[in-house]
Amino acid sequence: MNLPRRNLLLVGSAAGTAAVAPAAAALGGRRLRTGFECLVEDGYALLEGQKVGVVTNPTGVTREVRHIVDVMNADERVDLVAVFGPEHGFRGTAQAGGSEGRYDDPATGLPVYDIYLQNGQPLADILTASGVDTVVFDIQDVGARFYTYIWTLYDCMEAARLARKRVVVLDRPNPVTGRQALGPVLHSEFASFVGRKPIAQAHGMTVAELAQLFNNEFLRTPVSLETVLMTGWRRSEFYGASGLPWVPPSPNMPALDTALVYSGTCLFEGTNLSEGRGTTRPFELLGADGIDARWAEAANDLGLPGVVFREAYFAPTFSKFAGKTIGGLQIHVHDRSVYDPVRTGVALLVTAKRLWSDFAWRPDNAIDKLTGSSRVRTMIDAGAGPEEVAAAWQSELAAFRRVRGHYLHYR
Repeated sequence: MNLPRRNLLLVGSAAGTAAVAPAAAALGGRRLRTGFECLVEDGYALLEGQKVGVVTNPTGVTREVRHIVDVMNADERVDLVAVFGPEHGFRGTAQAGGSEGRYDDPATGLPVYDIYLQNGQPLADILTASGVDTVVFDIQDVGARFYTYIWTLYDCMEAARLARKRVVVLDRPNPVTGRQALGPVLHSEFASFVGRKPIAQAHGMTVAELAQLFNNEFLRTPVSLETVLMTGWRRSEFYGASGLPWVPPSPNMPALDTALVYSGTCLFEGTNLSEGRGTTRPFELLGADGIDARWAEAANDLGLPGVVFREAYFAPTFSKFAGKTIGGLQIHVHDRSVYDPVRTGVALLVTAKRLWSDFAWRPDNAIDKLTGSSRVRTMIDAGAGPEEVAAAWQSELAAFRRVRGHYLHYR
């Protein structure tokens, strides 16, 4: 593929479960420092003597918005030999379900390997062929089980174990906070690339915390893993408090507002309604042909905490209903501290099904992979309300929260 040549630089250190020193943006007396910033401050000691490959995408940037690949490639202390691109690609040019293929990066000359949907021994073979000793992971997550980057991390850990490589995970904030886990937990028979292992729909963890959980709870044999934690981050903080630039992690995740609702409204991908792809407000705008103001009214009547709904009309430029003006609603979160995205998403499914006679699940029952079991779908089909549906996942969520508690490293 052809990509424009660009110059993109700088900035972190800690290994295992330890965090390292102060950060690069003031937070009321504190300073937040990402895993990469800490790695740099420690002189790349974790990478000394290693041939390094980086799993990353456009979010792997410093606070000066230089890409870490460009920074590391220009630093003689790092022997960077490969880049690995996940879904959407290293430079982020591909839409959902796509990648950029194998190419040489014009900016650095480094080989870029396409690892989207690769796992197990085939992925281990790619790592071996690349010549790396250590695989570094640095991608901004959004806190939802079905966002595929965390499963790229899991797959890379498993493949690195098979290939006898080492993994270093550079931490970044969970943009919607790490206060709590929410929603149903994946049942193993519904495992897929939008959920490999039994974690909650909104997991409330950082990627480094998840890496440690994966290593100890899910990998048959642990991989050699180092995690470089942030300093100065608090679990209660939304991304806006970090002082870091927001780079869209994928084409349909343009803003923090998108990430805020995503763990609930992505469920509409499992229906015949538009989830807002092809608009400027994906996952905040929902709708379909034939829906009118009654849906927003019914959703508002539920009195869901922290959110109101506005009647909306829009014409997606691609995806469902492309080029057609449809009706629906827009989600407006007015109090993030009490807003529950997963319960809100379920409530919107319930009200949409009750009010729109053409409502249908996708024929492949993708909703089951998104929610982690057939339970949400079958309960809604049986006429259950939002609170009844939510009550059904509480015991499994409580069990996950207990496991999760062992891997939380920030207050």
